[in-house]
Amino acid sequence: MIRWLQKTLTLSEQGAKNLRTACIACTCYNLSLILPMWIIFFLLQALFAAFDAGDFAPGIGMMPYAGAIAAVLVLCFILTVWQYNSCFTSAYKESRESRISIAEKMRRLPLSFFGNRDLADLTTTIMSDVTGLEHGFSHFIPEMVGAAMSLLICSLGLFGMNVVMAAALIWVLPASLIVMALGKRRLDAENRITNRNKVQRADGIQEFLDNIKEIKADNQTEKYLGRLDDMLKSQVKDTIRTELTNAVIVNLASFLVKLALATVVVAGAGQLIAGKTTPLIFIVFMIAATRVLMPIEGCLVNIAALFSTMTQIDRLKEVYRETEQVGSTEAEYRNYDIEFDHVSFAYNTGEQVSSDVSFTAKQGEVTALIGPSGGGKSTCTKLAARFWDAGKGVIRIGGTDISTINPETLLKSYSIVFQDVLLFNASIMENIRIGRKDATDEEVYAAARAACCEGFIEKLPDGYQTVIGENGSRLSGGECQRISIARAILKDAPIVLLDEATASLDVENETEVQAALSTLLRGRTVLVIAHRMRTIANADHIIVLSGGKIAEEGSPEELWAKNGIYRHMSELQEEAAGWQLA
Repeated sequence: MIRWLQKTLTLSEQGAKNLRTACIACTCYNLSLILPMWIIFFLLQALFAAFDAGDFAPGIGMMPYAGAIAAVLVLCFILTVWQYNSCFTSAYKESRESRISIAEKMRRLPLSFFGNRDLADLTTTIMSDVTGLEHGFSHFIPEMVGAAMSLLICSLGLFGMNVVMAAALIWVLPASLIVMALGKRRLDAENRITNRNKVQRADGIQEFLDNIKEIKADNQTEKYLGRLDDMLKSQVKDTIRTELTNAVIVNLASFLVKLALATVVVAGAGQLIAGKTTPLIFIVFMIAATRVLMPIEGCLVNIAALFSTMTQIDRLKEVYRETEQVGSTEAEYRNYDIEFDHVSFAYNTGEQVSSDVSFTAKQGEVTALIGPSGGGKSTCTKLAARFWDAGKGVIRIGGTDISTINPETLLKSYSIVFQDVLLFNASIMENIRIGRKDATDEEVYAAARAACCEGFIEKLPDGYQTVIGENGSRLSGGECQRISIARAILKDAPIVLLDEATASLDVENETEVQAALSTLLRGRTVLVIAHRMRTIANADHIIVLSGGKIAEEGSPEELWAKNGIYRHMSELQEEAAGWQLA
């Protein structure tokens, strides 16, 4: 049962055990609410017997029943506390564990997964879908199981008293469940549409916020706000449509439940006329109907809510089914040469990005990747860091196939400086220390000096403790880039990957960044992507990629002499450098 719950509801083992306990607690709580009915039954039985014997006196023999009622109240209180802790406290803990688990799963997935899912979708999975699981754990499932189990146990007692009247009471349960089953397909379809539109709305809002500068600059604010307004209006329509569908199905099933009271009255009257039951039994069944039918209606509402929850759980399962990148957590390399051996790669089937690429980036040398946009330069660096796995061929470091190494173990040997720097809304000290979390303050200062950061850091109000805003919003582009280089210097990895590290900088900042890079690159295996030919003039080896294949390869001097793509790009940039406004 535990394994089944784990697989069906994406729960942890402890979460599955806690859910089982919650179902038991709800069952016991519901049964405790039925106990007063039996106390009333025995009390009425004693009263009728006293009347028949003619010796009834008010108040005589009532104390045991009063004591029983008091005991039931105490029991209900104890079971209420147990039910709350089992359902809600355990659900909140499982919600926390689920978010950690799904985040850990995503951490182990290749970047190809993130290329096919947008940020709003993944955020919805971690937050909203896990919240749906939390509600299923805390409300729907335990209450549904508790109602069903208590109803079953109570039904056994009622059938023992009168089979016909019990059948007249219980028939509504299978009938209402049939209605719910018939409506499930429609409810599932509505829930899928609602979830898909919810992701699209979140994506639209995020797009608006991310691109607010461009939207305002191009006078598109009104257009985008109109789109967002339409999206939010569609949310109202989605909610109304989903709730209406849910209400029609649940209320139809609930209507059948309400018929049970009428069928009990009719069946009980027939049994009384036929002399097959007593007025006392009839009264007990009337009381039982009020206690039994309420949990059935609650069960139907919870079933409908569970349909929605299962749609969200299916989204979680999609993530858990994704194939992780695995490998050894231990790695040994002869050296830190990066070797591409007939490597081919396609982001999507039929869209070849790299084809039969073979080269070696040697330790202690700077290997530059250049060529037209879309030629496969960034793809090569991402493959080298195992952000993606090659479709064909082998990539090795020091003779070791990187596909056999755990990505996190592999990346311990890499320092990466991207064109688009990612900084956190934290202090400069914390942002640099990301390169090596156990680094001392003195080591952080040394890395900052080597990356030419001290000049601007000293001018900040709190120096290294200055909080730089989301993604370094309080710093210039060049300052952000130098912090990322300081982070890489602090990591002190033997392999350095540079992806257009100076492409968006002005001349002054580019000079500062290149000085910082000189410190970073010394004695390491360097794979650099660059569009500015002058930034790679001193590279040891240049790979020219075009159409996903190696078009040229050699030193700058050798490629210049070939009079090919490299020379053509260099000459075009020299012409562009002399361009001026007419």
